[in-house]
Amino acid sequence: MDELSIREPGLKKGGGEEILSVRNLYKSFGENKVLNDFNLTLYAGENVVVLGKSGSGKSVLIKCIIGLLKPDQGAIKVLGKNILELDREELDKVRAKVGFLFQSNALYDSMTVRENLEFPLRRHWIRVSHQKVDELVKDALEDVGLVHTINMMPSELSGGMRKRIALARTLILKPEIILYDEPTTGLDPITGKGIIELMVEIQKKYHSSSIIISHDMNCVKTASDRVVMLIDGKCYAEGTYEELINMTDPKIKEFFE
Repeated sequence: MDELSIREPGLKKGGGEEILSVRNLYKSFGENKVLNDFNLTLYAGENVVVLGKSGSGKSVLIKCIIGLLKPDQGAIKVLGKNILELDREELDKVRAKVGFLFQSNALYDSMTVRENLEFPLRRHWIRVSHQKVDELVKDALEDVGLVHTINMMPSELSGGMRKRIALARTLILKPEIILYDEPTTGLDPITGKGIIELMVEIQKKYHSSSIIISHDMNCVKTASDRVVMLIDGKCYAEGTYEELINMTDPKIKEFFE
């Protein structure tokens, strides 16, 4: 069994290092070509927002990256591993270094907050002492400002609090990469703004790298270092928020109007 390796705040990887890449990705459902030669690169320490309309393939992309969906064609490398060539155990070990914040939060209603956060540590190949588990749970809850909820049930929490607990569970293994699937969906503007600010704080504290799937323009503007526009199944354009907002292409302009 492997001893769990936890990254500490302040240990930043080398600037400009490529830690995730998607190359020539294709995914269709019947006649519907969702991803059509899509390409993306994520570098160490940056937040990349994938921007696209509802139904454009954003969630399909993120599920392919984490191995929940198998693409029809292409290559996906995560932390130097081609995930399409990994067996189940190898894939799980890569996933332990990649946090995934589900759009629905995916908390277990029958478990307390503590138990939800402990769940990722129960993998058979991870060895963590009881003392270390308590430390990790406390640290993750401190990161999201909800230490007092440790013994509460998800049903006792507000929507914004459930989102923060889901993020705490994502952070429990101190992942090198975080994948956010529509992190502000279903939240009121004030609560959503708080989640976006928290995402930025997490990036600064842990120097994590993130792919953020969103069509929330406040999220795009505030959380992104770079924006990739998913249009017609392709990486139609990419750049900073400021670069894209000044482009004259009608397909790009409609997002910023």
